[in-house]
Amino acid sequence: MSDLGALSYYLGIKVRQGKEALTLGQSAYASLKLLERSGMAECKLCMAQMEKRLKLTKASTTAKVDATLYRSIIGGLRYLVHTRSDIAFAVNYISWFMEDPREDHWATVM
Repeated sequence: MSDLGALSYYLGIKVRQGKEALTLGQSAYASLKLLERSGMAECKLCMAQMEKRLKLTKASTTAKVDATLYRSIIGGLRYLVHTRSDIAFAVNYISWFMEDPREDHWATVM
């Protein structure tokens, strides 16, 4: 075995090791890949993750969206939850609609 030095990047997660703490981050993945894939690279930051008391149903009458892209983005958000536990509830909620995504579900992702 050989010593490769301090860990700096592992499975898409950037690792920063300091004297006091170990910090994990996925900003490169979130901003460069996920936001660009969803067409939101130029959007402004928002503190609220999703509208309070939002009720989505599977029996929506809005237009369908590209299910493959929707599932891809949800998968990316699920991966992002590893370092961003604050978005776990919203990601879980919109995951319920992966079978038949609609425009109002898509707006929640975005």
